[in-house]
Amino acid sequence: METIMSLFRLLPFKFVFVSVFLSLLHAVLCKVCRAPKLSGHGPPSYPVIGCLISFYKSRTRLLEWYTELLAASATNTIVVNRLGARRTIVTANSENVEYMLKTNFNNFPKGKPFTEILGDFLGYGIFNVDGELWRMQRKLASHAFSTNSLREVVMSTLEEEVENQLLPLLESLAETSRVVDLQDLLRRLAFNMVCKVSLGVDRCCLDPSLPVSPLSKAFDMASEICARRGAAPLFLVWKVKKWLGVGSEKRLKDAVEEVHAYVEEIIRDKKKKIDEGEENCGEDLLSRLILAGHDEELIRDMAISFIMAGRDTTSAAMTWLFWLLSCHPVIEQELLKEIENMEERLLDYESLKDLKLLKASLCESMRLYPPVAWDSKHAMADDMLPDGTLVQAGDRVTYFPYGMGRMEALWGKDWSEFRPSRWFIEPSYHGGSLKKVSPYKFPVFQAGPRVCLGKEMAFIQMKYVVASILGRFEIRPVGSDKPVFVPLLTAHMAGGLKVVIQKRDHSR
Repeated sequence: METIMSLFRLLPFKFVFVSVFLSLLHAVLCKVCRAPKLSGHGPPSYPVIGCLISFYKSRTRLLEWYTELLAASATNTIVVNRLGARRTIVTANSENVEYMLKTNFNNFPKGKPFTEILGDFLGYGIFNVDGELWRMQRKLASHAFSTNSLREVVMSTLEEEVENQLLPLLESLAETSRVVDLQDLLRRLAFNMVCKVSLGVDRCCLDPSLPVSPLSKAFDMASEICARRGAAPLFLVWKVKKWLGVGSEKRLKDAVEEVHAYVEEIIRDKKKKIDEGEENCGEDLLSRLILAGHDEELIRDMAISFIMAGRDTTSAAMTWLFWLLSCHPVIEQELLKEIENMEERLLDYESLKDLKLLKASLCESMRLYPPVAWDSKHAMADDMLPDGTLVQAGDRVTYFPYGMGRMEALWGKDWSEFRPSRWFIEPSYHGGSLKKVSPYKFPVFQAGPRVCLGKEMAFIQMKYVVASILGRFEIRPVGSDKPVFVPLLTAHMAGGLKVVIQKRDHSR
């Protein structure tokens, strides 16, 4: 084994050659064994190599490439044949999304190819399993999220983190006019929040002068490498690297071991405290899992899934919103009016519901820059989507929220505009009612049986944080370049969002 590894380290060309050869062989065998290729709109495709040429040419702008192909398709659906991978159907058609996520839900599970990509990291957590194991975790999580006690934990944690940690930090930054990465700050805040609510521990990593938590760094590394597994043009490359234990797969293994070690230590400590009677009824999610009697490995995997769900999604949505507001000062002023009208009321669960323009602005931000750019299922049996696209058993079927937010068929000719008023029944920012938009048109929280259980909690958290910041401070980005959207497991801004923070002058 050592000899093989040495050869691949010294001869990278041979490594690539072997990987490409194996991928080509795999593709040829798949094409021989499967039924003839079905027709469908998509990029130019050739025998054996599929759309590799187009894919490679567009590798630096894949999101735009997919979006353009979908917009050019009469059904907003395309068929993609990739070298070394099963046929992929990509859709931005809301009827297809509803069919996948609700109508024929059982025929479109995550599937083995998906769980294989994330299995090393997420294990048997709720986001990476199907069938009975998923239903069991879903039922447990659903009960936890529906309790008033968890809501109270979220609100008290928000108050503690924002009032006692975030706002004083922003005050000090405003006094020095120091440039700070707002994305990093919001990610640290979200990480603190999810660790307290999910695990019952405080990571104390909000201050940007402090080093990033080792758990957070390991999470970032594992998430990025798993995402690149799924986007790789040659799937067998990462499998060969994993078998050899080299490169990114070696880094993934190390990162996952670090995440597992951290979470397992927290679980053992929590169990000890519960056994000794130090923890009461166990208000955090981890305590609930332990008290339910599940084994440690499943508890670990579920805890990691909870962290994954709550860490980057809310921070990404808020980061993009602050940037969009800096580009649209009129909308920012309208939002400020709504927030100032709340000054006489405490920011509690009920009062936050009245911040309708803020919710519309967050939805509009996520329409254009969804925290999860795409999500895939794998067909269990042959099928046909509502738009007439034929599906074969084993096909990867992907719905594409990033592209859906840019479809004229869904959002009109002004889809490119940041316009929160589109979420109101009447085109008025104040006093109006919000529309009930189909979750299959706006699937940023998934939809159907797998709809995000923490959706309302996420909105409460984002509203509380944005209202608290916007009511007291002006956020001004440094530089005029448009940020770059990076779609990994959860999306973020490349290089962060560098800003200067100023105290808001309410006399103007």
